[in-house]
Amino acid sequence: MTQSLPRRPAGPTARRHALLAALATAGLLTWQPASAQDAADYPVKPIRIVSPHSAGGLGDTFARYIAQQLSATVGQPVIVENRPGASQTIAAETVAKAQPDGYTLLIATQSAMVFNTVLRKQLPYDSQRDFSPITMLFDTPTYLVVNKALPMRTVSDLIAAAKASPGKYTYASLGAGSSQHLLAEMFKKQAGVDILHVPYKGSSNASTDLIAGQVNMMFEGGASSLPHVRAGKLTALASTGEKRTEIMPDLPTVNETLPGFSANVWFALAGPAGMPAPIVARLNREVVRILKQPATHDKFVDLGVELLPGTPQEMADRIRKEIPQWRAVVTSAGITPE
Repeated sequence: MTQSLPRRPAGPTARRHALLAALATAGLLTWQPASAQDAADYPVKPIRIVSPHSAGGLGDTFARYIAQQLSATVGQPVIVENRPGASQTIAAETVAKAQPDGYTLLIATQSAMVFNTVLRKQLPYDSQRDFSPITMLFDTPTYLVVNKALPMRTVSDLIAAAKASPGKYTYASLGAGSSQHLLAEMFKKQAGVDILHVPYKGSSNASTDLIAGQVNMMFEGGASSLPHVRAGKLTALASTGEKRTEIMPDLPTVNETLPGFSANVWFALAGPAGMPAPIVARLNREVVRILKQPATHDKFVDLGVELLPGTPQEMADRIRKEIPQWRAVVTSAGITPE
């Protein structure tokens, strides 16, 4: 029921107050959370998926595939907008501050949601407070790869050689605080070895030097490392997942040698905090359906991707669980948050 305005004398002032009240009411309707009817009609305009990656990489390729499939289902254009930079904070902040109406979504990554939280003293967003989880998309192990000229063929070989010559061997990463850096530091601690860190600014430069023997080893994603392994330019010792991968079932995991060592890089879908539950449920339902399609599996299996259709709560739980785990790794490695 609308509350009546106080009675005012007829005239320009009364009419002006009535007009302002009407305009204020209309303004409120433009930012209030979507009603049940709005959610039932959703979507009625294009959806934007903000990606923290540059065009062409695995994250961007997957985002565009999801956008294409989702558009065909919901009957509206779904557009991927690349907003890379600042360790993915630009994209994450953009979505965190967007209107929570379901029309601005984020390719949420482990880097943006977990690593930034433990590596940055100040962030323009809170990964647990400022987003509405929708679903995990996929995770993928990294691969422990070494220069082909090295005689190592197993993780045990590597550990034995590193223990015999502390500080002799080197590993590449994409910079301090990158997933490659944190994985290697976690490996060093659990294996009790001393391997020197050599940071790079990009994956291609790191891979080039690894192949050339300027550095000895690296934890790297399958999309970047496996083509070199298949071409005989690098040797893969293990993957970092809990179980062996579908694409390389004969390759052991690190945790077969170091029990408890497990770390997959993951990607998910989220929106701004405060999205109406019916819209979150609709997006979850549609994206989970896409993830369960055989065509999706077939398109990405060669990249070592494991699809992870799930609930919003499962995504929230994973973020909450991983933050203290990786904070412990950062502390152990002596990395000071910036």
